[in-house]
Amino acid sequence: MTRIDFHSNVPDKILYACRLARKARKANFQLVILAKDDAQLAKLDEALWTFSEQDFLPHVMIDDALAAQTPILLTTEQAMESPHHQILINLSDTPPEHFARFERMFEVVAADDGDKASGRERYSYYKQRGYPLTHFVAENA
Repeated sequence: MTRIDFHSNVPDKILYACRLARKARKANFQLVILAKDDAQLAKLDEALWTFSEQDFLPHVMIDDALAAQTPILLTTEQAMESPHHQILINLSDTPPEHFARFERMFEVVAADDGDKASGRERYSYYKQRGYPLTHFVAENA
């Protein structure tokens, strides 16, 4: 069963996703990051290339020919078909359609009221279905 970790009060979802991706890659995990829309996806793509001078975070779009060989995949497709099933980072407002295919999922929830409300709805959705949930409140830096 997918383990779901909620990270709330996040000041910058893109930067936070980059940190999670770096940590996952250091542990040699493969992951998928689900963006809310094309604008967020473009920002995420750019941020992963420029996030850290010391860390290389290789990534492609999920439909790229090199997806199976690339450790970090990006998408906006809720019904994604992915070659990776270890970690999913959800930056969208809804539960991904195939989240149960993943070993672990991170739900990243911003500090604004709208994102908090959709985060609570997702938390309830997973809880009602019996998924193991943890909650971490990000520190404002």
